[in-house]
This record gives sequence, C-alpha cells and structure tokens, in this order.
Amino acid sequence: MRVWTILAWVQTRRLSKLGMAGLCAVLLAGVSAHAALRAIVDQRAKAAHSAAPPTGYEAEDHFPGAAYFYTADEAPGPARGATGTIALPDLPLPPDATPQIPDASIHAAAPFSLARASAVDRGRALQCLTTAIYYEAATEPDAGQQAVAQVILNRVRHPAFPATVCGVVFQGSDHAGCQFSFACDGALQRGTPGSAAWLRALKVAAAALNGHVMPQVGMATHYHTYAVTPAWNRSLVMTAAIGAHFFHRWQGWWGTPAAFRQSYAGGEPVPGPLLHPAAPVPAIVAALPLPTAKPVTPPATVQAAYAQSGTPIAPSRPVTEATMGDSQILDRWKDSGKPLR
Repeated sequence: MRVWTILAWVQTRRLSKLGMAGLCAVLLAGVSAHAALRAIVDQRAKAAHSAAPPTGYEAEDHFPGAAYFYTADEAPGPARGATGTIALPDLPLPPDATPQIPDASIHAAAPFSLARASAVDRGRALQCLTTAIYYEAATEPDAGQQAVAQVILNRVRHPAFPATVCGVVFQGSDHAGCQFSFACDGALQRGTPGSAAWLRALKVAAAALNGHVMPQVGMATHYHTYAVTPAWNRSLVMTAAIGAHFFHRWQGWWGTPAAFRQSYAGGEPVPGPLLHPAAPVPAIVAALPLPTAKPVTPPATVQAAYAQSGTPIAPSRPVTEATMGDSQILDRWKDSGKPLR
C-alpha cells in the first residue's frame, strides 16, 4: 500500500510539472501574439503618419468615369456618363457586305498597331488616349479602363469616325457634336490630374496602342454608365457590361469586324479640344499690332559714301595661322577635336 502511495505522489508531481510547463507555453504564446499584433498596429500607424495626405482629384469621391461629375449642365455634347453618337457613314456597302443574320456573338477586335507611325504621332496618340481613359474611367478597375480604350481604338478603324486617336477623342469639340463630354465641358482646365491615377491610365493606353485587346468589348463603338439611358441605347447591340459601363456596337454590317477596315492615317492633331469657329479671338491676341511690310529705301536716295555698305570686303592677304597671330588656346587643348589614331 505504501508503494502505491509513493507512485501516485510521483505521478502527481510529474503531471504538475507538465501542467506548469504547458501553462508557461500558453502564456508565452499569448505574449508573443500580443507583441506581434502591437507591432503590426504600430507599423500601420507609422505608415499612415508618414504617407502624404491625398490632395486634389485623389482626395475627392468620384462616380466611375470622371466625366460624370465634370460635365456642366449647359455644356454641349453627350449625356453625363455616355459617349456621343454619330450617324453611320453615308457610303454604299462594299460588294462583300452580304446581308447579316442577327448575330449576338462577340468578335474580338484585331490588335492595334502604331508600328509605322512617326515618333510625334505615337506621342500624341498616347497623350490623347491617356487623357480619355483618365477623364472617362479614372476610378474604374483595370478591365473598365481597357474597355474604354478598346472603344476608342475601334472608332479609329471605323469609317464613321476620324482615322487618328486624337481625332476620335476630340471629335466634335469645335461644335455641339462633342463625342466625349470631358473635351467640351472644361474638365481639362479644372486642376491637374492626380499623378497615380494618370500613371495608371498611361499604362493602360500604352498597352492598348501596342496591341493589347479587350475581347469582351468586341466591336463596340459606344458606351454609357448604368446611371444614364441615352437615346441610342435601344438601337444598338450591347456587347458587354464591364465595371460601371455598358458597351454597344451598331446593328447590321456596320457592326461586324469586316466594317472596321479603315487604316490608321497618321498625322495626329495636337492633343486638346479643337478651336470653335465662332470662338472670339483672345483680347491679348487682338491687341497685338498687325505685321507691316519692312520699309525699303530707294537706291537713288542712298548717299554715295554708303552705297556699298554691307558688301563683303575681300581680305588683303590669305588667312593662315601665321597671319592670325598668336593663338590664345593653351597648349594642352590645341589638339582637342582631332580624331584619335
């Protein structure tokens, strides 16, 4: 009996030691987890404190598509959150344009290429496409921005629209037929674009101009946000709903891939809205004096002593190193500019 008592006491001691060890482990784990959480909180607090507060465009709340807020009520152009519309080209259908059976399938556009464009055209195209993506879809996800870029490049290759990127983006900005509201409503003059959002739009534009295709959009040439219902909404075929935009193509042959056969023309116009024909001349320009013809003195009235003024005088002796006098160049620099052998 005494032996069993001793064994029970030993066993109890062992369990107590194990319990204490387990308790210590739990306490240490809790302390470690608490320390880790404190470190994460402190790190986030330091990052929030060191980060510059957002300003300008990035500090504001925006509906998807910056043009939605920037459109003035009295400004001409499309409805808020929608592209403008344009009539189909007044051209006969090509011989290969067979009657189209209603087709709801989506055909991806061919990759766009600026390989044969000049450096100036590439730079202007990138500037105009970036501007359109920024003001039309600044807060859209990447897919939404890529879809807007695809619509613009689709228009470049459709005969109903100009054959340049800048021509499409700023089409109609010289009259009441503006196709993109930001080009007509003064949005371009309201502050400076946010650098981070502009860089994001720039990357999307560069990829699109270098051949990236948004296949879901298909041959769409129009889009609008879910907040508006343009008059042309039901006359077109919807191809996709991406982000906050619905995308549409024309019905019939003009909405098929075969219709998008217009070649890129090059000769990109200067990025920016077109000048309205009836726009008044700025006061500072109107105040400038008109250029006048330079007065010419009749030869008969020139005094004899000055009749030959301006005539080059031939040197009295050939110009050589000897006649030029001592050189003022230091000896160690006299041979500079000579080819090495």
